[in-house]
Amino acid sequence: MNRLQIIKELRRHRKLSEKRSINFAQNKAAKWLLAIVFAMIVFYLVFFAIIFALIANDSRSFTSVEFIMAMLPFTLFLDFMIRFMAQQTPAQLVKPYILLPISKYSCVDSFIFNSMFNWGNLTWMIMLIPYALMSVVFSEGILVTLGVLLSWYLFLLANSQWYAIVRTLINDSLLYWLIPIGVYLIVLIPAFIGGIESMFEFYAKLGTLISEGSFLPYLIPLALLIICVIINRKLQYVHIEKELAKTNVKTLHTVSQFSFLEKFGETGQYLKLEIKSILRNKNPRKSFIFASVIVLLLSLIISFSDIYDTTYMTNFWCIYNYVVFGGMLLVKVMCNEGNYIDCLMMRHENILKLLQAKYYFFCIILIIPFALMFPTILAGKWSIFMLISYAVFTAGFQYFILMQMAVYNKQSVPLNTKLTAKNGMENNYFQIVAELVTFFIPVIFVSVLQLFFSENVSYLIMFVVGGFFVITHKIWLRNIYQRMMRKKYVLLEGFRSSR
Repeated sequence: MNRLQIIKELRRHRKLSEKRSINFAQNKAAKWLLAIVFAMIVFYLVFFAIIFALIANDSRSFTSVEFIMAMLPFTLFLDFMIRFMAQQTPAQLVKPYILLPISKYSCVDSFIFNSMFNWGNLTWMIMLIPYALMSVVFSEGILVTLGVLLSWYLFLLANSQWYAIVRTLINDSLLYWLIPIGVYLIVLIPAFIGGIESMFEFYAKLGTLISEGSFLPYLIPLALLIICVIINRKLQYVHIEKELAKTNVKTLHTVSQFSFLEKFGETGQYLKLEIKSILRNKNPRKSFIFASVIVLLLSLIISFSDIYDTTYMTNFWCIYNYVVFGGMLLVKVMCNEGNYIDCLMMRHENILKLLQAKYYFFCIILIIPFALMFPTILAGKWSIFMLISYAVFTAGFQYFILMQMAVYNKQSVPLNTKLTAKNGMENNYFQIVAELVTFFIPVIFVSVLQLFFSENVSYLIMFVVGGFFVITHKIWLRNIYQRMMRKKYVLLEGFRSSR
């Protein structure tokens, strides 16, 4: 088989793999929910296209081409962050083919090719094409319009490979986050020198070059794409070899007893298990540290700057800060335990006690974002009632939504192995929908409340809604447990086959 045939065959294998996945039936149902979310995304992208077109048509400082190219850095950063929800790195998909008589580079090349030429990389065209039709075609002509779309597409392809490089490196160590931070600081240099207007003017020059017929706006992203593909290809291959050839090194650890939890009985034992799972296992520990860093950075930005002081952004970032831990860890409830689910099923109501312990643990760590956002109260920006009501709402309603994933999650997530794990993709469609619901629905809910009521009344309603779910947590946790037991053999089969 030549390389092109291998690429086509592996692409067919991935499609069959998705259909034969243990999550296919539930993902098929969740796709309808995801389709609704995608429809909303399409609506917002078209809405922004109209807004940008109106701004560009009325602008005296920039032409329509210069304006949209000036927006490129911000869009690429947003695109980079969104990819963490769905895009896999090639090394996560290669393991089933390692022992076959196929070049490892051919496998990696196949998945790199598929990661570039998929529909996801065309999502931003939903915004660009309407913008071009409303603002670029009639003023600049067809050739310039096609040039803008081509330049953007090349930049997006390069961004997909840049994401794969960063994602692979941060799987090794969170310190590699310094690389993208450094890169984006370099991108922001024009803003540091002359302000945001200078940054717009700097990147708007790409639009000027497109209008003048220069090849530079295409050569720059093409060169970046080639460089990123070469680096990504080598990086994926090295990480596959490294993980397959690794040896287990035994190290001595100081065993923490957490004896103060023993007075809580069986629930206390599972609280110990939750804490030790994060302390001792590579992947849960990294997720916890990553979530903590996000909360810390957002809290610092919120507390010591005024860029998020509008009413909508205040609600969004406060709620988002509280739900980060749940959105990154609790949404995978039972996925870690899937590695030893057989032991947990041996005793009556073991799972129920485990669910209660998880709920209590994540309620307790809400103290972290509360403490980090407390300076906003001292600065007079937010009220103590707002922080408390949103914390209670998160502990009640949002954790109620996330804990439902215990019924639907049936893929074991490796505790330490990462790159070539059997199921590199930890999220299923239900997880994505649950995350979107917990991140955005509460903001919409409180925004609607504040249209009809004062802020304090809105906070009181949020507090009451959250408090209701907190008070009744034993009832709905038992309901989750009973639903799990009704489908326990399906869950067991899924957890076993995905180890």
